[in-house]
Amino acid sequence: QVQLVESGGGLVQAGGSLRLSCAASGRTTFSSYDMGWFRQAPGKEREIVAQVTWSGGRTTYTDSVKGRFTISRDNAKNTVSLQMNSLKPEDAGVYFCAARIPTTARYDTWGQGTQVTVSS
Repeated sequence: QVQLVESGGGLVQAGGSLRLSCAASGRTTFSSYDMGWFRQAPGKEREIVAQVTWSGGRTTYTDSVKGRFTISRDNAKNTVSLQMNSLKPEDAGVYFCAARIPTTARYDTWGQGTQVTVSS
């Protein structure tokens, strides 16, 4: 199984940028997994923000971040990143990276999360 550790969260003004990173480790090959970034705001359910397939060949985004966020992965470095530009207060929350086996629909391996705060 893969272990995930996020980094890069912090406090940023609205309109600013942050880059989140997720480092994977473990005995399983990182490139075996689709990867996703999720976020959870206080009092709200966790939502998917962006996903990238195991090869990096396909990415998907939730509508609210399209054109502002970019997910990417480096299978040689066992990392997945989320570049977040033009941040809005509603982007704030705890961001989690997650992994799933491509043949399944459910993400079942999670990092501990990193806090993103956006001031208006």
